[in-house]
Amino acid sequence: MGNEVLESVRALLPGIGKRAVTTDEERRIPQVTVRELADAGVFRMLQPARYGGLEGDPADFYQVVRAISAVCCSTGWVASVLGVHPWQLGLFPKQAQEDVWGADPDTRISSSYAPVGRLTPVDGGYELAGRWSFSSGCDHASWALLGALVVGAQGRPVDFLTVLVPRRDYRIEDMWDVVGLRGTASNDIIVEKAFVPAHRVLRNYEQARLKVPGQQVNPGPLYRLPFGAIFTSAITAPVIGAVSGGYDSYVRRMKERVRLSLGGGRFTEDPFAQVAIARAASDIDATVLQMDRNLRELSELAAGGREIPMELRLRTRRDQVRGTERAVAAIDLLFKTAGGNALRRGNPVERAWRDAHAGSVHVANDVERALAMYGRGAFGLTVEDNLV
Repeated sequence: MGNEVLESVRALLPGIGKRAVTTDEERRIPQVTVRELADAGVFRMLQPARYGGLEGDPADFYQVVRAISAVCCSTGWVASVLGVHPWQLGLFPKQAQEDVWGADPDTRISSSYAPVGRLTPVDGGYELAGRWSFSSGCDHASWALLGALVVGAQGRPVDFLTVLVPRRDYRIEDMWDVVGLRGTASNDIIVEKAFVPAHRVLRNYEQARLKVPGQQVNPGPLYRLPFGAIFTSAITAPVIGAVSGGYDSYVRRMKERVRLSLGGGRFTEDPFAQVAIARAASDIDATVLQMDRNLRELSELAAGGREIPMELRLRTRRDQVRGTERAVAAIDLLFKTAGGNALRRGNPVERAWRDAHAGSVHVANDVERALAMYGRGAFGLTVEDNLV
């Protein structure tokens, strides 16, 4: 089914590409684009089958995200994060899933996972307050997944939870005016005071152990995969897609370019340009090949009911952040050799350069921290991190 979604999405790409400049300028994705993606099945690719989802292969989902991001990274980014949240909701207790999808299986969820919320235990659940930034696509969602700390009697954090909150319990403040990923409308979510029932929380500890309540009703292998693999890949896939699209645009444009400096001549005859093309293409290919390999191995283990070793989880994070790093290096190389016209706002190479750099600063793309974790694991030291 993943390939069928890709075929449907390919028919949408010309229109999404034409709207890319407007999306960038207006700092949000047009509603028509969101409807098209929903109708194509993008947001159902990782949704449990019991709610009409495709419950598909994550690698197929990321392939779709890369294709969208190649023509508009903001659109691909929002498609990726809104599309990965149905997978995480599938980890929550059955009642939480019913709360969101019972009346409408097409209901969408945004997120902001930083543990800036404060949870106070009360009868039947928790009282929540806080302000979260960077909730991509929140205007197109009616629920939010938010990070929060449970505060004990001494006023100290005692647990780290992800909580599920309906739109009626929070407001959105338009704060998003940035240099890259401008169309994602990654605005702030504010909860003044809201009651969160106990069934709408998920302990990060349980999630990290791959033992979550949702597996009772969603027993498929998709819901036995690590958050540190599925969510972080959803953050890297749009960056790779943007750079891939920038690469294609670069090659098309440079085939017609004639230099007016450095001795003149056709750009395609310049050996330095030829080397730049080769390096960039190799880095893009390497990112996709490594990430797909890791996802395949993770899925095979989950399908066989076998334990997923920490070595593979760490390798997946290693290759995911290196994928972002390689993609950014590739677009930097192309941008540097594209000439002065690449500075003009709105051209695909310039936009890919901005968007890739913007995506690279997400916490899931913290290269040094993830590589240090891999190194600790290779040396036999204990690794404790929510993004593994």
